[in-house]
Amino acid sequence: MKKIISMLMVLSLLTLTVGCTQYHAQGAGAGGVIGGIAGALLDKKNPWRGGVVGAVLGGIAGATLTDISTRASQEAAQQNRPVEYRTTDGRGVYQAYPLEYNEQTKCHKVQERVWEDGKLVKDQIKEICEGEKTERKY
Repeated sequence: MKKIISMLMVLSLLTLTVGCTQYHAQGAGAGGVIGGIAGALLDKKNPWRGGVVGAVLGGIAGATLTDISTRASQEAAQQNRPVEYRTTDGRGVYQAYPLEYNEQTKCHKVQERVWEDGKLVKDQIKEICEGEKTERKY
């Protein structure tokens, strides 16, 4: 089992290099780790196969969800209106609400909420900036 978990960690680190942005990499990495562990635990006959398949599928799902989150929050900030995405089956809902704009930093604050099966699973405030930061401070 230790070998499986260490292999999954290596796979998740490799998944981090596939993402387009830092956020995609984080989503892919988290999805890869969770999917890999779940796949290894579920495939009792061949945990390696389950771990690899789970890590790949989890990485793809994590990066996709991160992409939806990034696009919707940018859209809400640019258009200054709420944005909502729903899954085709209606079980998943993503909402982004613009909150405020800081003229000095040229950044918008957007509240993100994610619902699964009617339960709130994520509620955070994200900062979306118009320009590129060239140093750590504003």
